[in-house]
Amino acid sequence: MLASHIFADAPAKKGGLLGSLFAVEQDEAIHQGNVLTGATLFLLQVNSDDDALNIIFGDIYKAEGYTFTAEAFGGYFVRDAMAVGLRAGYSRTYVDVDYSILEDLADIKEHRKYVSNGFFVQPFLKNYLKVFDSRTIYFFNETSLTAEYSYGISQSDDGEDISKTRNHGWTFKFGINPGLCIMVLDRLAFETSVGLLGLNSSWLVVEENGETRSEVSYNIVNFKINLLALDFSLVYFF
Repeated sequence: MLASHIFADAPAKKGGLLGSLFAVEQDEAIHQGNVLTGATLFLLQVNSDDDALNIIFGDIYKAEGYTFTAEAFGGYFVRDAMAVGLRAGYSRTYVDVDYSILEDLADIKEHRKYVSNGFFVQPFLKNYLKVFDSRTIYFFNETSLTAEYSYGISQSDDGEDISKTRNHGWTFKFGINPGLCIMVLDRLAFETSVGLLGLNSSWLVVEENGETRSEVSYNIVNFKINLLALDFSLVYFF
C-alpha cells in the first residue's frame, strides 16, 4: 500500500528533447559561472590560370582570389548550459579575373579587380544541449545579431577605358546557427556550426569614377542550410 502511494506521487517525466536533457554537473565546462573564449579562422582561395574555363556566355582566362575571416570571441555562462557573449572580427576579399563574354557576337573582354575589407561585432546567446550523459559531446544553438561596416574598390579595364567603383556601407544580420561541440581535452573543445536561418539587411553607398553617386539598400531572408559554409572554432572553457 505504501509503495503504490509513493509511485503515485512521483512527478511525471517531461516529454520532448528539452525535457530529456541530462543535468549539468558543477565541475562541467558549461556550468553556470564559467567563461568560454576562442577564435575562428576561415580561408577560401581560388586560383585558375592554366586553360580557359568555359562558361555559358564566354570564357574565363585567369582567375585568382581569396576570402579571409578572423574573429575572436568570449562569453559568460549566466546559467547552466547558457552563455551570453560577443564576437569581433575582420574579413577581406580579393578577386582578380580576366574574362570574355559573347566572343562571337560582341567580343566583350575585361580585366577586373576587386578588394574589400570589413569589420564586425556580433553579440550572441548560446544554448548547449546535454543530450547524452557525457562530458565529451554537446549539441548547441547560437542566436546572434551582427553589425558590419565594409568598404571596397572595384576596377575594370577593357583595353580602352578604366572604370573604378568605390563602395562602403553597413550590414546587419540576424542568424540561428545550430552546431556540435566536441571536447578534445578537459577544457579545450572543437566546435562546428551551420547557418539555418538568416535575415540580412544592407545599406551601401556606391561611387563610380569619383563622379556618380548612388545609394543601394536590400533585404534578404534565407531559410536554407548551406553545408558548404561550415564554421570551425577552437573554444577554451575556464
